[in-house]
Amino acid sequence: MVLVKWFLIASLVLIATAVIAGQMGALQGRPPSDLGVKQGRLKAPSLNPNSVSSQADLYPDHLQRQYAQIAPLSLHSDGPSSMTKLAGVMQGMKGTKVIASAPDYVYAQVTTPLMKYVDDVEFWLNPSTNAIEVRSASRIGRSDLGANRKRIEAVRAALAGAQ
Repeated sequence: MVLVKWFLIASLVLIATAVIAGQMGALQGRPPSDLGVKQGRLKAPSLNPNSVSSQADLYPDHLQRQYAQIAPLSLHSDGPSSMTKLAGVMQGMKGTKVIASAPDYVYAQVTTPLMKYVDDVEFWLNPSTNAIEVRSASRIGRSDLGANRKRIEAVRAALAGAQ
């Protein structure tokens, strides 16, 4: 019984320490230095199952390619107008800060409320496919528990409703 009591106390201390570390920003990770569009591609999906990318198939040797695959966003008007709407949708999402917004590219950072994890989200208006390529990835952690996929699908739904 004493062992169970100490285990519970140790568990609570560990959880409290993790939450405090998150609130102090220790779990944010560093912004990647290689974001953006390079040679017609967004950055590859993460090596862990914690990202989604509409361009995952461009990286055939990538271990998490199947997990990461998600459809690009459709245009609902001309490209630049769609990107402006997209930036507005992102700005309206809780915990989101749009870092860069251009007629063909949007980059945002999304911070979770409790642990302050940061995800990097990119959108690129691909002129060759006339669609918006997406990449949403957690900076740290092994799994995102589907958070990045849910985020992109919420953006997709918001854009469809904004027509």
